[in-house]
Amino acid sequence: MPTLSDIQSARERVRDEIALTPCTRSLVFDDLVRAKLHFKFENQHRTGSFKERGALNRLLHLSDEERERGVITASAGNHAQAVAYHASRMGIPATVVMPETTPLIKVSNTRRHGAQVILHGQRFSEAIEESKRLQAERGLVMIHAYDDDLVIAGQGTLGLELAEQLPEVDTVIVPVGGGGVISGTAIALRALKPDVRFIGVEVEAAPSASLSRERGEIVEVETSETLADGIAVKRLGDRTFPIIEEHVEQLVVVSEEAIARAILLLLEREKTVVEGAGAAPLAAILSGKIELRPDETVVGVLCGGNIDVNMVSRIIDRGLVDDGRLARLRVTVRDRPGSLARLTALVARAGANVLEVAHQRAFADISVGDVEIVIHLETRGREHVEEVIELIRSTGTRVEEVVRPSRLYGASPT
Repeated sequence: MPTLSDIQSARERVRDEIALTPCTRSLVFDDLVRAKLHFKFENQHRTGSFKERGALNRLLHLSDEERERGVITASAGNHAQAVAYHASRMGIPATVVMPETTPLIKVSNTRRHGAQVILHGQRFSEAIEESKRLQAERGLVMIHAYDDDLVIAGQGTLGLELAEQLPEVDTVIVPVGGGGVISGTAIALRALKPDVRFIGVEVEAAPSASLSRERGEIVEVETSETLADGIAVKRLGDRTFPIIEEHVEQLVVVSEEAIARAILLLLEREKTVVEGAGAAPLAAILSGKIELRPDETVVGVLCGGNIDVNMVSRIIDRGLVDDGRLARLRVTVRDRPGSLARLTALVARAGANVLEVAHQRAFADISVGDVEIVIHLETRGREHVEEVIELIRSTGTRVEEVVRPSRLYGASPT
């Protein structure tokens, strides 16, 4: 297990090449969060995540002979980019095995940073097994994403920064996948401030830490597709599990819907882009999974910002639907000239904006003389949608709102 001294040495080692990320008070969530909420912006590293800390510390320990041989790693994306970037900068050949389901932005960025990328398997665990096979076959040096003392020590530099940036911190909330960042951060900060409370956040698709704690041993889980691909890990590390058991008071699990909402709120309010794993701390807070006091100083670690822009677009659209700022109405009118014009005039009178209109005749459950109009609206929110509906109904017109399925990730609107 790394010590405070190991982490302090790691900081001196990586200081010149790792960004000192901001840790600032978030006033924009005061209406939703009771505590004094701060964010540690780990999405502002060169490759978009905290993984640079541990990867660089491990690479700097390679001998000349190991550098010549080259390194290999398996990663769902962020560790891959960190290894690729710093290995390339140091002139070290790097091979990265990534699951075939890895978001395109993480694959393309890893290649752009100079690594050989091999896509293998549907899950992170399959990529790990392939990396072990290639390591033995090619004589490469393994740079594990989290189950390595040097990597854990590197991640722990985050804790040293928190101690300096926010000495009054009471609670630190950290996403948990393999457990490297929460382990290193807890070791460092606890040594300097023993009363700090650590809370780990997992996603429903990969609750390995929570199940392992329940059973008192490392439990492997079958992961499923998730927005939080960065923490969709089958099992904790052999090194990280005992550290988490010693230092982390609480482990909570959040849903896909909660993560998506947190991503949208961070984008809209905090003006920062985070990936699913990075949004997990805020998702846990807003879901009521963590009890906070009004006088409590809390830090949520926004561990990464590497998210596909297409996914961001989907999350924004679904989030706007949740808030009622996008609505879809099904209106039945007589199939006569002027019916559509009268309908849109009502919508305009209510102050809503028409985004899309479609007519349905043959496939709608209506009389032959009617037409069903499906209209997509931009509104001010849920109450505004109700105002539009009531205005249309006041003319004797049949109208209903089309509500999409409740599951935000992986579902299609009705």
